[in-house]
Parts: sequence; structure tokens; C-alpha cells
Amino acid sequence: MWNILNIFGTIAFAISGALVAIEENYDIFGIFVLSFITAFGGGAIRNLLIGLPIQLLWSQSALFQTALLTTLVILLLPTIWLKRWPLILIFFDAVGLAAYAIEGALYAVSAHHGLATIIVAATLTGIGGGMLRDVLAGRKPFVLQHDEYYAIWTILGGLAIGLKWVQSPFQLYMLLGSIVVLRMISVIFHWRVPHHLFTQWSRQKGNSPTP
Repeated sequence: MWNILNIFGTIAFAISGALVAIEENYDIFGIFVLSFITAFGGGAIRNLLIGLPIQLLWSQSALFQTALLTTLVILLLPTIWLKRWPLILIFFDAVGLAAYAIEGALYAVSAHHGLATIIVAATLTGIGGGMLRDVLAGRKPFVLQHDEYYAIWTILGGLAIGLKWVQSPFQLYMLLGSIVVLRMISVIFHWRVPHHLFTQWSRQKGNSPTP
């Protein structure tokens, strides 16, 4: 199960990293760098978080090859195919988010950590690569935007695994699909995380008609 989640996450985040780099007019080297950092950043953060040797990252030669081939395919695609890149980016980012969140939670479970650590592992593994991608691209990370239900889905995924509501491979795949669907729905329908309460009150007061 971990191997399949690793492949899903690697391909999805490699694509999202490459698409962001293309949108920001990076050269070929920059596209590969951003693609690889997006694909493996979350795993590196996960290893540090739950005490796994960071050297494990370098033993994933098959995943490095997967990311390399994925990035090459993106580079070979006609530009016109990427015209709707924002929606494509959000979809693959959602797949990577879901796959890595579940993988991070499962690693924490296998290390016999408690519920809080499982949730944190799911969240940081899921959002880590995307945050590094956005920072290097000079963008405001998705997870820090008030109008993005980005980290919420990883938290719920970690909670479901930590409480053992989801255990079998079929249930894990259903959880992955649910996170992807919820992420896409939250974007399409513009679901918004509430702002700071004082900020909301100030805006409402500023928008209210003067008596």
C-alpha cells in the first residue's frame, strides 16, 4: 500500500511542481528542481518528523526515476495542452496531497505514535512538498491562504486513520478519493476558511452603511 501511495504522490507532485515552474517561466533545470522538491519535500519532512533516517530518501531510486520520467513527459507535451494548467495543477496537487497525507499517517501508525502525532505527520507530509514548491516559486503557499481548505483535508485524513476508522486497503483508497474530491469541490465552489474573528468584525463594520 505504501509503495502505491508513494507512486501516486510522486507522480502527482512532480507534475504540479513542473507546471508551476513552467507557469513561472523557469528554465529546464529549474523545472526539474521544482518538480523534484515538490515530489520529495513532504517525504523528507515526514522522515524528520517521526524519527526516520533522512538517508532513506536516497534509497528511493525507483521513485526518483518515476519523477524524472514524469517531468520529461510534461516537458514534451505541447504548450496548448497546458493552457488550462490552473485546474490541472489543482487536481494533481490534490492527488499528491491525499496520497502523501495518508502515507504520512500510516508511517506514524507503524511507528506506534499517538493520535496527535499521526495527524501532524499526515498534515506535514501532505502539505510539505507543496509549501516548498510555492515558496521557491515566490508564491503564497496554498495552505496559508484563508480561502483554501487545504490542510483541513489532511487533518481529517490523519484523524480517520488515527482513530482506526479507515484500515483496509479499500478503505484507504476510498479515503484518498474522498480527499481529492473534497479538495476539488472546495476550490470549485470557493469554500472559505474563516478569517481572524476581529478581522471579520472590522470588515463587516467597514462595509456597513454609516447611520
